[in-house]
Amino acid sequence: MMNKVVLPLGVYGANCVILWKDPQQAWLFDPGYDAGTILAALKKEDLKLGVIVLTHAHFDHISAVNTVLADQPAPVYLHAADVPMAFSPMNQMPPYASTKKPASLDITKGDGDTLTCGGLTGTFLHTPGHTPGSWCIRFEAENLMVTGDTLFAGSIGRTDFPGGSMDQMEASLARLKQLPDVTRIICGHGLESTLGQEKKTNPYL
Repeated sequence: MMNKVVLPLGVYGANCVILWKDPQQAWLFDPGYDAGTILAALKKEDLKLGVIVLTHAHFDHISAVNTVLADQPAPVYLHAADVPMAFSPMNQMPPYASTKKPASLDITKGDGDTLTCGGLTGTFLHTPGHTPGSWCIRFEAENLMVTGDTLFAGSIGRTDFPGGSMDQMEASLARLKQLPDVTRIICGHGLESTLGQEKKTNPYL
């Protein structure tokens, strides 16, 4: 059975997501702020990290990664197209600081690649539009997908930031629309939903 904890963190309420079957190899998505809260949640559930995934490069999704790594070392996955943005001094806004490149950063994963850790297998789906390297991670066996800021309940991520593209976003959404309605989605901000619900009610789908 898969377990999850979702922590809305920081002034923008970015969702930091913890998933696990094996408590010694948990998945962590988007440690964007307040590493103390993230580490406390891991300790409460007696979890050790197996992998960290950054759904995209914006500061509110990555700024706590190095503090978390100092306590719980793990490989960090980010799409290569977002690396120049992620670790630029410009990628910050108080109270968020710019983020140094983690020593354990892995940028080898691409569209359609899979990663298995702790009994969970995620597929990386490259979904540019919000940023060039945005991706969603689909856990097909669990009917679950972590969408980052590509898709929200009732909306989508902005495309007017540097590196954003509405044309790319429309293509990415068309791709997600082909996935099963039963797929539950954990979004980068806001509430959880399902693809079936979004197909019925989200004007962008």
